[in-house]
Amino acid sequence: MASDLLSIAASGARAARGALDVTAQNIANASSDGYVRRSLRIEEVSASGGAGRIGDISLSGARVAEIRRNADAFLQGEVRRTSGDLARANVELTGLSNMESALEQSGVFTSIVEFEAALQQLAGDPVDPSRRAAVVAEASTLANKFNITASGFDAVGDGLRFDAEAQISDANIIGGELARVNLRLTRAGSGSSDRAALLDQRDQLLERLSGFTALTTSFAADGTVAVSLGTNPPRSFVQGGNAGTLSSATAADGTLSFAVDGQAVSPGSGSLAGASLALTELAAVRTRLDTVAATIADAVNNAQAAGVALDGTQGQPIFSGSTAGTLRVVMSEGRGLATAPAGAGASSRDDANLNALRQSLAALDPAQELSGILFDVSSKVAGRNVTQSALETIASSARISLEQQSGVDLDSEAANLIRFQQAFQASGRAMQAASDIFDTLLGIGR
Repeated sequence: MASDLLSIAASGARAARGALDVTAQNIANASSDGYVRRSLRIEEVSASGGAGRIGDISLSGARVAEIRRNADAFLQGEVRRTSGDLARANVELTGLSNMESALEQSGVFTSIVEFEAALQQLAGDPVDPSRRAAVVAEASTLANKFNITASGFDAVGDGLRFDAEAQISDANIIGGELARVNLRLTRAGSGSSDRAALLDQRDQLLERLSGFTALTTSFAADGTVAVSLGTNPPRSFVQGGNAGTLSSATAADGTLSFAVDGQAVSPGSGSLAGASLALTELAAVRTRLDTVAATIADAVNNAQAAGVALDGTQGQPIFSGSTAGTLRVVMSEGRGLATAPAGAGASSRDDANLNALRQSLAALDPAQELSGILFDVSSKVAGRNVTQSALETIASSARISLEQQSGVDLDSEAANLIRFQQAFQASGRAMQAASDIFDTLLGIGR
């Protein structure tokens, strides 16, 4: 009986010691990134029959059956999905906000209005040198404002593409790390001491990767994961110990396309999707801005060609270039303004050609067109702000749910520490009782 009691008590002490080790591990890693709380499952050692046993009642002690990672695949998947959606919204909103700033801060709208006002002032006295000089100066300012806006758009696009390239590089590094973790998991086996740490590393890498693009994952029984990136359709990226290569290409309009091992893919979510959406919008707004610049240049230059300058010669172009970035003023002096119609003499006060230009600009209404561009961008910024706030709340809720399920609660671990310590001490008392009984039996034998 004493030997049975001793073995039972020893098994209880070993189980309690294992539980204390797991608890201590949780406490030590409470602040470790990506750590998933461990829990211990203790089970009865099954045995029946034998001397000193009644019927099939098992009196064989306890053992550590399993050390579990308290990971929930569904909650982890939700964190990856919602984090990817939030990353997409953040990058798209940043791009749109920067576009809005480029439009507003350049002052191009005000410059269009002031250019048209200078033309109106000139109509009051078409031969006044100061008024003519003012029109040329306002034209030069207008071209400069378009150039500044275009440069601002270039900076927005360059920033988005630079960040996207950096993220693609990070994604490829993560893919390689996932492949190595897969190899280590296949070699570790279910009883390996570092298996749980490898699974933590795997899940952390997947979460980081989901911040760049949509993921499709498939988990094997040994813990290895197969990963496909993007949508329409997803492309295989990590398979066993092999990782593919994510790449991008820049189109003539500055937009990005993506591929995995040369196969086209749409990011779907994540920061790369946000960059793609922002760059697509940037290209569309840039086209509209270029159209406004070209409209103004064409209307002014066509009017110049239809009239005569102050010296009676045919009017020459004021602007060169056909985009916001290339628009330049090529006229240096106000006397070149063709305010009079063709056939008029030198120093003519006939402003028919100037009025035709003003009517042409009024019909085209470039100021209203630019105001429409700014309004559309501002509306999208406001809408994306609402979307981003909602996605932020959703992502935060998903993370809180995951942390409640798999994170370390120090209060609970402190209670476990006391409980398992008492269990260990009780098993020690049982072993002491077994020793006392054994000594007593030896004394009786003598």
